[in-house]
Amino acid sequence: MSLMFILHFLISLSSGNHGNTDMILNKPTVISPSGAFCWFQDPRAVYIEGKYRRTYVGWISNQGKLEVGYYDHNTDEVKTNVIKEYWDIDDHNVPSFLVLPDLRLMIFYARHNKENLYARQSLNPEDITEWSDEITVAKMEKVTYSHPVFLENEKCFYVFWRGNTWKPTFATSNDGIHWSDTRVLFQDKGKEAENIRPYLKVVSDNKRTIHFAFTDGHPRNEPFNSVYYARYEWGNICRADGTCIGSLDTLPILHSDCDKVYDAKKTGARAWIWDIALNTEGNPVIVYTRMPEESKHFYHYAVWNGKQWIDHEITFAGPWFPETPKNIEEKEPHYSAGICINHSNTQEVYLSRQINNVFEIERWTTCNGGETWSHTPITRSSMVINVRPIVPWGYNKKQGHVLWMRGNYVHYTQFQTSIFCWIEK
Repeated sequence: MSLMFILHFLISLSSGNHGNTDMILNKPTVISPSGAFCWFQDPRAVYIEGKYRRTYVGWISNQGKLEVGYYDHNTDEVKTNVIKEYWDIDDHNVPSFLVLPDLRLMIFYARHNKENLYARQSLNPEDITEWSDEITVAKMEKVTYSHPVFLENEKCFYVFWRGNTWKPTFATSNDGIHWSDTRVLFQDKGKEAENIRPYLKVVSDNKRTIHFAFTDGHPRNEPFNSVYYARYEWGNICRADGTCIGSLDTLPILHSDCDKVYDAKKTGARAWIWDIALNTEGNPVIVYTRMPEESKHFYHYAVWNGKQWIDHEITFAGPWFPETPKNIEEKEPHYSAGICINHSNTQEVYLSRQINNVFEIERWTTCNGGETWSHTPITRSSMVINVRPIVPWGYNKKQGHVLWMRGNYVHYTQFQTSIFCWIEK
C-alpha cells in the first residue's frame, strides 16, 4: 500500500468525523479503505435479518480486487472477502446481489465490455467466507452490469445485463445454475437504433412482477436522452396502466411502445436514470437526472399515481462530480454525484450535491409525492467528495442507513475512494 494512499485514507477519516453534525454523535464506519462502485448494478448492497443483522456490499479496490463485505448491526463488526484477486481497475466491474430463499447470497459479476457473465453462491446462509465454484451464466464477447431477480410465484431466476449488441439482455434459470439462451429485451427499430445503448434499472416485487426503467442510450451520444418504463408480469410486458405491449414470445420490445416517463425533446435537457423502486401501493417510483447543460445537473422524482406519471424536481445537484485534471477535458460530464431511493420508504431519498465546492450526502424526504421536500445533512464541511449513495435493499428500519464512496475520483479507472457506512442511532 502506497504512502500516498495511506495519507489519503487518514485525511478521509478525519474529514468524515469533523464538521459533520450527524456524524459527531454517530461516527460512520469504514467498510473498505479502498473501493468504488458504479450505479448500474442492482442491488449493490442488501440487508439481511436472520440469525444476524447485516448489511452486505460489493466493490472494486483501486488495485483491481473484486471484494464483498458486511457490516454487522449488532456487533459493529466489518468483514471482507476477496472474490477475484484481479478483476481490472474499473468501477463498472462490481457485483450485484441476490438473496436466496434460505438467506444464502448469490453474486453476479462481469468485467466492463469483456467476455461472459459469472455467478457464485455462498455455501452458508448470511455468510461471505465460503463460496461455490464459479459458473458462467452467459457466454458472450461483451457483458457489463447485472440485475438478478427471483420470482417466487414462478420459481424462476432472471438476470438482466448489457450484452453484445449494447442492448438490455437477459437469461432465465430454474435452479440458478443452468441458464437459458440469452435474449434481447428492449431494442428500438431502425438502423440508428442498432448503434445506441439503453441504460437499464430493474426492481421486482420478488413475487410476480419485474419493473424496468431505461433510456434511449448514453447522454453523451443522445442529445434527447429520455426515460422509459415497462414491467413484466406472467410472461407479458406491460405499460404502467396495464396495457400489454408484448410478451416473452414477441421480443424485443420497442421503446416507442413503452411509457415515456420523461421526454427530453420537450425540454431539451438530456436525462440519465439512477434508481427505480416500488411504493406501498406497488407503483413504480423513478429518480433520474436532467442535464440542460453538462455543468448543470438536476435531480427529479417521478411516480406513477395509478393514472399518470407525476414528475417533480427535487434539487439542483451541481456539475459532474469526477475531479477533472487541469487543462483536461472532462471524459464523463454526465456523471452526477448520485441519488438513490430508500426502497422500504419511497418518500425518502439520499443524494449527493455540491455544497461549497464539495459533494455532500443528504437525506431528502417528501410527504406529498415529491411536490415539496425537506432535507438533513449526513456529511458536512468535508475535505473530499462524498458520492453515489445507496440504501441497502431489504433494509426496513426507521433509522436512516446509507453507504457511499468518499475520497478522490478522477475516472472510473482512476480513484482513491473508500466505502463508508452510516446508520442513524
